[in-house]
Amino acid sequence: MAVVALVACTAVQGLAALPSWKGSLLVCVLALLVLLSARRVVVRLGAVAVLFAAWALFHAALAMQARWPASLDGTDVTVTGSVIGLPRRSGADVSFVFAPESRRGDAHAPRGRIRLTWYRRAAAPAPCERWRLTVRLRRPRGVLNPGSADGERNSLQRRVAATGYVRAVPDNRRLSTAICADGWRARIAKALDTALGERRARILKALAVGDTRGLDAADWDTARATGVSHLMAISGFHVGVAGGGGVLLGRLLYVLLPGLALRLPRQIAQALAGLAVAGVYAVLAGLGLPTVRSLLMIGVVVLAACCRRRTNGASLLAVASLVVLGVDPLSVLSAGFWLSFAGVGFLMLCVAPTSDGWRGWLSSLLHAQAVMSIALLPLCLWFFGSASLVGFAANLVAAPLVSFVAVPLILVGCALLGAPSLAGIFLTPACWGLSHLWRLLEAMARMPMAAIGVAEGMVATTLLATLGAAWLFAPRGLPLRGCGALLLLPMLLPPRDPPQHGAFRMWALDVGQGLAVLVRTRSHTLVYDAGPAYAGGRDAGAGVVLPAVTALGIGPVDRLVVSHGDSDHAGGAGSIVFRYPGAVRLSGEPGRLGFPSRPCSGQAPWSWDGVLFHFIEVPEARGGKTASNDRSCVLAVEGIGGRLVLTGDIGHGAERRMAAADLASALPTVTTMAHHGSRHSSVAPWLAAVKPTISIASAGWRNRFGHPHPSIVDRHAAMGAEVYVTARSGAIRVDFPVATPPLVMREWRRPAARYWRE
Repeated sequence: MAVVALVACTAVQGLAALPSWKGSLLVCVLALLVLLSARRVVVRLGAVAVLFAAWALFHAALAMQARWPASLDGTDVTVTGSVIGLPRRSGADVSFVFAPESRRGDAHAPRGRIRLTWYRRAAAPAPCERWRLTVRLRRPRGVLNPGSADGERNSLQRRVAATGYVRAVPDNRRLSTAICADGWRARIAKALDTALGERRARILKALAVGDTRGLDAADWDTARATGVSHLMAISGFHVGVAGGGGVLLGRLLYVLLPGLALRLPRQIAQALAGLAVAGVYAVLAGLGLPTVRSLLMIGVVVLAACCRRRTNGASLLAVASLVVLGVDPLSVLSAGFWLSFAGVGFLMLCVAPTSDGWRGWLSSLLHAQAVMSIALLPLCLWFFGSASLVGFAANLVAAPLVSFVAVPLILVGCALLGAPSLAGIFLTPACWGLSHLWRLLEAMARMPMAAIGVAEGMVATTLLATLGAAWLFAPRGLPLRGCGALLLLPMLLPPRDPPQHGAFRMWALDVGQGLAVLVRTRSHTLVYDAGPAYAGGRDAGAGVVLPAVTALGIGPVDRLVVSHGDSDHAGGAGSIVFRYPGAVRLSGEPGRLGFPSRPCSGQAPWSWDGVLFHFIEVPEARGGKTASNDRSCVLAVEGIGGRLVLTGDIGHGAERRMAAADLASALPTVTTMAHHGSRHSSVAPWLAAVKPTISIASAGWRNRFGHPHPSIVDRHAAMGAEVYVTARSGAIRVDFPVATPPLVMREWRRPAARYWRE
């Protein structure tokens, strides 16, 4: 039944449009009546499938209906509500999730959570505080690129109805402060910072209260490369360890007070104590999917113990999945759901208990780690586009140390934070051990081929590889188990389609209001600009460009060109340099970057695989007062069948100073719209010299600058160019073949194949 429900909830997520919530609710009621009255197993299973499919559609329809109306984008509204979760600070800015109070009859009131940024805010709002704020909201809309998370899907799964920022008005004020679990989490995190220092306490906070705000991009890179990301926050297994501690406390209580057995059987008391401790720990973790799954399984065990019934692992997992799907059927949209339940399912299927002493225990540990490292590889490649090859060795060391040593020490230390000297006895060795472990993991992450990436996968190859992993680690008795490894090959060795000699390919990535372009010849990769830095400490280099390079299978990056120093072009460049320190770096404004770089001007042309790269000269303005935008590197890429011109942010002054002979070419030309399609760029003489056949504007959805300006779009179209905008198309792939003109091969947002994309 659980499998049928899971398949039903997952299948409907492939729809491009949704039925009404009323119709879905009616189908739910009818399916439930059939389920309660039917006696045949086939009919009951069919009713379960229809029930959960309609239930998932009902939740999806309500969540989409609750989204902020697109017609009100950019509207200021005053909301009253509470801060939930842990606010995150980046420099002078604070980002947080806000839960508005419902106000009947107010059409302008948000009907779900909103994700806000408060710019230049000295004192961050604290969890559980109730505020009245004036905010400017917009409908959730994320960028869409190869290898990156789908922001609109994540907003749907987390019930985020709008995003926006707090307006700087005097009416913003705190109304009250309540008591809630997030407040306890924040206080424990602050106490750990005080006791150990923010940098040393960052991993302890993640393990104690699920606070990952102290982990920077380099920390996450290390965790992903070594496959220990699941250990950097509270996992389901950690909740199980906490529950085991509660059982030990219950047993100790009965040793000290044996008379309690006359009132309540020891086994039941121990089970209840384990559930209580696990529940408190899960609440402090923020009740993520892995912790909820583990807590539900513990709850079923406790209920069975109280009812004097036996349970098995499959029943526990089935009940937990049915409860999660019943409460939130949209949880199937998250990677955490699949990795959590699949990981436990594989362990139950493939790892048999043993009674051969320490040798058997060690064998089971090695087998379990091999199962987790290999069996979950297809899902990691599917969701993240990459997976760790050193994960088996890294987890073999890290998992026991973190789960059986660090977590118990941290939990005891946190319980004693009221007595700092006693807490230090437990927290100091935990901090010391984790620091040394992290140095080891950083060394492993720097190893060649520590992680692998594959081109964007397909459902068929993922299912085939998952089946192969289950076959490979199946219990003894199943014939030809080694053949399961063959089913992994389509995922690990996907077909490659490199450009021919003299041909090349480009991707204009969707980075919002900014620019990032990938250029790939047969065996070389160039990155032109790396997108902006975002609020909350993130940037497009780490969040968009690098995942795209991995997912497309075109790494490593051989050359990085940063057109100029503005943040919307250079904000993510540091992440590219950190990942590929050997890449040649060129820029129109080297002095404005945070890393060494050579100027574009004066650079000799170069050739890769029959494709010519050269910078087009942008003469200085008279008097030497050239604007920053006009210092942008203008790069031309010429293959046998077509030319690409990357323009940065040059304006009309620079365009008029450029020589028409340098701009003209007999090759059909694709160009990025200068300065994102600003009305101060793309002058008619420049366009007449370039003669673009395809023009691409990289701009944010409904950006405040109005890019691309309608008059500029019309001007490019009047020259015969096909115009594309990343805000509407998502990432755009253009091929430059040898024998035919350039052509757009794919737009990541079109067609809208999922109901949550707009």
